[in-house]
Amino acid sequence: MKKVILLGDSIRLMGYGAYVPGCLGEGYNVWQPEDNCRFASYMQRMLFDYREIIEGADVIHFNAGHWDLCRVNTDGGTFTPIDVYTREIERIGKLLLEVTPNVIFSVTTPVRPENPYNSNEDIEAFNNAAASVLKPLGVRINDLYTPLAKDIYGYILEDNIHLNEKASKLCASIVADAVKDILK
Repeated sequence: MKKVILLGDSIRLMGYGAYVPGCLGEGYNVWQPEDNCRFASYMQRMLFDYREIIEGADVIHFNAGHWDLCRVNTDGGTFTPIDVYTREIERIGKLLLEVTPNVIFSVTTPVRPENPYNSNEDIEAFNNAAASVLKPLGVRINDLYTPLAKDIYGYILEDNIHLNEKASKLCASIVADAVKDILK
């Protein structure tokens, strides 16, 4: 039985996380927190709490970004500056690689253009920054952005950010394929 860990924000929690176990099928034991891992610094902190649970994982898949790149404060900057986000994502990657050599990072999914706090321009910048520090570590990059960007209104709910059922199932399939591929 392969032990699979899924960590991530609400895109996992309310989206693809529910469907990954079914996509993987028999032979996989999937654990994921019932909590939303929110922004990268929060996830990095939660790794301490999850350390015994994730120990012995065959693969760990994680995502973070929407909370970090949102522009909710009056100064107009992203919640987490991109250099801090990049540093935290790299740190998470290194910590997870201490558990297993099989670590996958899913880039942040697109939003509807009318989202008042998150923009696809910021998402692309944060995705590129994360990939630039994780790839050299050996963390695989899982692209959930591109398939959803092809039909944003067909995949993203009217809340402008979360995945509808069709998108959740598509992303679950992509995540499951990445997990199976890394364990070959």
